[in-house]
Amino acid sequence: MKLQGKAWKFGHDVDTDLIIAARYLNSSDPAELARHCMEDADPTFAGKVQAGDMILAGKNFGCGSSREHAPIAIKAAGVSCVIAKSFARIFYRNAFNIGLPIFECPAAIDEVKEGETLEVDAATGSIKNLTTGKEYQAVPIPDFMRQIIDAGGLISYVQRRVKENV
Repeated sequence: MKLQGKAWKFGHDVDTDLIIAARYLNSSDPAELARHCMEDADPTFAGKVQAGDMILAGKNFGCGSSREHAPIAIKAAGVSCVIAKSFARIFYRNAFNIGLPIFECPAAIDEVKEGETLEVDAATGSIKNLTTGKEYQAVPIPDFMRQIIDAGGLISYVQRRVKENV
């Protein structure tokens, strides 16, 4: 699976309140959450992000509360993946649970500029900056976790597996 999109950059310690503010947690509708994605970090983000674009961030992305609303808002906004120096443990798990690919790649975060176009190969972890030609290597997503992403998340994956074994 190859992903391609424009880079949107954020800093370190982007917590779940910045990804989707608590005032919107009364909804679990992905479309509604998408309208407010990253609103407290960049109020214009949801209006600018295009399908396939990517969020790049520093260390500890997704820290804070354990809400699944955060990766749901990102995915529903059309973001194809998140690349960061590191992820908070609960965000990491929640991202895979809802089918959002994430990659750790400190070198890319340090060098890629906002607005540059990236191509990510989820199978190999290869990240290519199509604007500059520079290539980076993220930790690839293990096969079994890619199957969860390809299914659209853990629930869809389990449902598919149950159907196959019935």
